[in-house]
Amino acid sequence: MNALEGEILEPETQFGESDKGANEASVRAGFWRTFKKAARQIPFAEDLVAAYYCALDPQTPGKSRAVLFGALAYFIMPMDAIPDFLALVGFSDDIAVLTLAIATIRSNMTDAHRAAARKALAEMDEDAQTG
Repeated sequence: MNALEGEILEPETQFGESDKGANEASVRAGFWRTFKKAARQIPFAEDLVAAYYCALDPQTPGKSRAVLFGALAYFIMPMDAIPDFLALVGFSDDIAVLTLAIATIRSNMTDAHRAAARKALAEMDEDAQTG
């Protein structure tokens, strides 16, 4: 396991309980704003939004929620390994982190999470067309 995998797959060894709560609060506050900026650059947008809903679901196992909140918090941070404001490559590190996190917890993503993601994306498309 490389260092990046360790940070994602074993977040409870990296963060205390207060850090997990801070990640959740940060993700809730910044996910949609960052997602809207990056949506065109993310080839798996539906999976990402389903992962967001999976992380918020109290029925999702704690370890999976921690993995997702860690990856989603990394996604919304404007300054990370490759700053997000760099055209075309800015979200490439975020995509790598999110891909690994989603692959890790995929079995915890339910049809309800995917349906909520499709609905949210459809509403975003409607807003973009009317707004």
